[in-house]
Amino acid sequence: MMTEIVNAIHTFAGIQLRRDCYGIMREQGHNEPTGQAQITPAYNLPCEYVIHTVGPIVSGKLNGQHCKLLKSCYLSCLKLAGEKSIDSIAFCCISTGVFGFPQREAAEIAISTVKEYQKTTGSDIKVIFNVFKDDDYAIYSELLRS
Repeated sequence: MMTEIVNAIHTFAGIQLRRDCYGIMREQGHNEPTGQAQITPAYNLPCEYVIHTVGPIVSGKLNGQHCKLLKSCYLSCLKLAGEKSIDSIAFCCISTGVFGFPQREAAEIAISTVKEYQKTTGSDIKVIFNVFKDDDYAIYSELLRS
């Protein structure tokens, strides 16, 4: 699912977004590290920016390092949004598709990280958890109600 989301974003944003991402990686001399984030203009999308992050790949049993890296994805994105004075951000279910992160644990990390960030920074950024699967919707609905 994640690959489909990335491809859709890049397709609808336009070739400029792919060019910018390529330029960032070329300038860095390597792919973006897991848990970090970069920001680019959104070009043809109905927003100003796209914040890019690389989630952890879970092959085998979920461990603490996977969880730490996923939390870092959300924090890195939120910090970039704060630096740009962005007032809203939409997150897909980072790493839960082909990257294999268990859905419930990923949702728990996403929600707790956002709440912790807002509490510690005083940020009032509006956060949208954009889900595509019915089971993700049920998980997020349950967790956000409690």
